Amino acid sequence: MTNPTHPQKILVAGATGTVGRQVVAELLDRGHSVRALTRDPGRARASLPAGAEAVRGDLTDPASLAPALEGVTGLHLITFGGEYMAPLETGPEIVALAREAGVRRITVLNGGGDTPLQDAVQKSGLAWTVLMPVEFMANALEWAEGIRTEDAVGEPFTDRLSAMVHEGDIGAVGAVALTEDGHDGQTYLITGPEVLSLRDKVDAIAEARGKDIALTELTPDEAVAKWQAAGLPQDVIDFLIDVYGNTPPEGRTVVDTVLRVTGRPARTFAQWAAEHAPAFRA
Repeated sequence: MTNPTHPQKILVAGATGTVGRQVVAELLDRGHSVRALTRDPGRARASLPAGAEAVRGDLTDPASLAPALEGVTGLHLITFGGEYMAPLETGPEIVALAREAGVRRITVLNGGGDTPLQDAVQKSGLAWTVLMPVEFMANALEWAEGIRTEDAVGEPFTDRLSAMVHEGDIGAVGAVALTEDGHDGQTYLITGPEVLSLRDKVDAIAEARGKDIALTELTPDEAVAKWQAAGLPQDVIDFLIDVYGNTPPEGRTVVDTVLRVTGRPARTFAQWAAEHAPAFRA
């Protein structure tokens, strides 16, 4: 197995996103060098952890990646890109550039199903690992305004269950897969350590912020109207209604991927809520 303390240089796409920034932080914590790929390095630097190098590049324009790939051993990819976050069609070109640059390992954050980029990576002949997290704990930040202003959460399907995962644990699994041997060809389903109801989540946030929160069940039609008013695209709304109303077994079943890959237990939602308590206080 590769010595995890041996410094490596990793290029992270989507570095300012919910998962990408956690991959960056975990790699830095482990003593590696990180290049954070972004279309706007100047703006991105403010949101990146200290020590990350912001470099210009765009996954929809593979030629722009060549300078950023020089000297890197690992590459973290997302499967959507561009202004409207359409599925990337540039996988073969990105893979060719990575191979030419000497990249040895690639991780892909699964975009909810098979995508052209993920398919290209899996057929590349390079060592690859797919990260397939269930619901992010960070999704609870969508409730922050309603909790701050009304001490309330309104959601459909309040009896739904989730094995939601701390985004930092997704980053940790990705960092290990990018820098250590033994993860080639693996698709890692990544969950938290417990199955939670909506009431469990709301109660954990209430405990963390020190004030009760009312939970109201919306009908599906009410939820759709709320999300439309918030400006969510219709395809996202359709996805939410489906996944909340018919959560697949893998989304509500705990697996021990975080412990097996990183050697440390997955973080609980109570821990996440304590870390983010200020976001839910008026």
